[in-house]
Amino acid sequence: MKKLDPSERRLTDVEFELMSLLWALGEGTVADVMKELPDGRDLAYTSVSTILRILEQKEILKVRKQGRGHVYIPVLTKSGYEASAVTEVVDRVFEGAPVLLVKQLLDSGKVSEADLAEMKKILENFGRER
Repeated sequence: MKKLDPSERRLTDVEFELMSLLWALGEGTVADVMKELPDGRDLAYTSVSTILRILEQKEILKVRKQGRGHVYIPVLTKSGYEASAVTEVVDRVFEGAPVLLVKQLLDSGKVSEADLAEMKKILENFGRER
């Protein structure tokens, strides 16, 4: 898993969109990514190609030559990106205090009873795993 340096931490919205498609595919060509775009999402082939090359330059993707084309392979896992993004949010927004993030999440009203039960199980197991 690639560790992002601070200048690369945040993916733009469109970079994240394309990375989400590649994470689901495992790997793919520009054409493969284009096929996975939702209906009504109009991105030009050249735009997708350019964004994938930018992600390759950032070392978030690696490329394998295949015939005349290229296959893009995520170097950064989705869970790796999630961890980096959460760490950045905790550090920047919540002054490095994860408990403040959890409190805000709970205060938001978006946590269901099922979510709370799952969180309790995770916390109980977390203490045992350490």
